[in-house]
Formats: sequence, C-alpha cells, structure tokens
Amino acid sequence: MARSAGKPDARSKLLDAALTVIRTKGYSATTVDDLCAAAGVTKGAFFHHFKTKDELGVAAADHWSETTGALFAAAPYHQLRDPLDRVIAYLDFRKALLRGGVPDFTCLVGTMVQETYETAPDIRNACDRSISGHASTLVADIEAAMEERGMTPAWTAASLALHTQAVLQGAFILAKAKGGGRVAAESVDHLKRYIQLLFGRVPSIN
Repeated sequence: MARSAGKPDARSKLLDAALTVIRTKGYSATTVDDLCAAAGVTKGAFFHHFKTKDELGVAAADHWSETTGALFAAAPYHQLRDPLDRVIAYLDFRKALLRGGVPDFTCLVGTMVQETYETAPDIRNACDRSISGHASTLVADIEAAMEERGMTPAWTAASLALHTQAVLQGAFILAKAKGGGRVAAESVDHLKRYIQLLFGRVPSIN
C-alpha cells in the first residue's frame, strides 16, 4: 500500500505504523508502545496527536480508506468499456493483491471491526464507513451491467457490492486460519464465477 507523500510527521508515521502493526498483531494485542516503536516516535508524540488508542483506531480506519481508495481509483480495471468486465477485472485486481505474508494483504478495518464491533462503537462505525464506502465504488458498474442486460432482479446493485466485500473479508479470515493466501484466491475465483453466472456469462475460469 502507498505511504504518505513527502516527509511524514509523527501523526502520519503513527498511522502508517498502525496499518502494519494492527494487521500483524490484531487491534487488542497492539499497544501504544508497539505503535510508537514501529513509527519511531515517542509516547509523548503519540498522546500529542491521539488521546487514546481508540482515537488512533478511528483515524487509522480513515487513513486506510484514503490509502486504499487512491490505490483502487488508479487501478486499470476502470478503463474497460464493458461494465461487467470492469466488475470482473476488479476481482482479478483483488486477487492480484493477495501476495506476501497474510498481514501484507489482509484488511485493516476487517481486522479491527471483528475485535471492536461491540466494545468500541466509534471504531466499528469507522470500519463500516470504510467497507461500505469501498463497496459503493462498485455500484455504478453493477447497475450499468444490469441495465445493459435488461435485468430487474429482486436484489440490488448495492447489495451485490456489499456481498463482494463479505466474501473478501471472509477470504481474509480463511487466509489467517490457513496461514496463507491460496484459500483466499480460491474464494475470489468462486466469487468471480458466481457473478459471471449471475449475469448470464459463461465463467472464464474453471
């Protein structure tokens, strides 16, 4: 994932560190000391920018949205003419990101919300904004694909967009359980086949 542009200040260093440390250790196990050590800043600098670890958690979720949002906005799948091709290529792009160790490709907000959904509502809401906001970027292409095919199903483009994120987040959980990205890649392939069949297209993968 991209880093903050220019020479980062202490706040940016802490947020960038949070993306790595929390995905590696989990939110609950991550301490302020861990974040300061990874960022190379003092604890005083931490509390200058954030009153609590939870306040950093909210900011980290928003930082994740900005960082990943820029990555996906610049992705090549947007250049395809057919809207269904764009949706399928989005999934190919997600699969291509499944590289490195599990902490390298799993989702910060998915990790945090699993631990904090009941105990830290501000973090939960920030994670929801991130996941739902990313899902919303798929809605226009799904709607266009439906319109081109004259589809009027009981489901909506928004619900299918959220379903893609449910599968991806579940794939990350499986990757953590299995200790690698292969199972996650297989889940993305299943999702790709499902969407192709849903739109009446012969799946392009076996």
